[in-house]
Amino acid sequence: MSFPKKGKFFPDRNGFTDSYESQDSVSFSAEIAAALHRSLGSTGAGVKTVAGWTGANEKTVKNWFSGRYGPSGEHLAVLVRHSDEVLNAFLVMAGRQELMVATKLAAAEQAVMELLAAVRSLADDGGDTWDVKQKLNPARRHR
Repeated sequence: MSFPKKGKFFPDRNGFTDSYESQDSVSFSAEIAAALHRSLGSTGAGVKTVAGWTGANEKTVKNWFSGRYGPSGEHLAVLVRHSDEVLNAFLVMAGRQELMVATKLAAAEQAVMELLAAVRSLADDGGDTWDVKQKLNPARRHR
């Protein structure tokens, strides 16, 4: 017995094939791949790092880096936790670019706090303002 000509193929989940669905998944995969490359580079160390973060198989992570497939929801959540580039790409894809401003502001605030702590630790070493300037820029000596 053979299949009739019209009955060989099973329909997709919703009963018909939409080309936009596959295009969205391709762009999602490509965006995540680009973000991973910006964040970690194109080396094997980046693949191993992401595999360590997510617990995913290295072959799976290589597929993410190549853009062939994208990460699942659980893996995406872990990537967003560890990589600002992936977070920004996700926010852009979700149409929530305004939240990127908040993340950049928080990062800038953290950098200012670290700089302030470093300057205070130099000042706490018992030096005056001139000594602090010398420690910050040792190439400049007394005039």
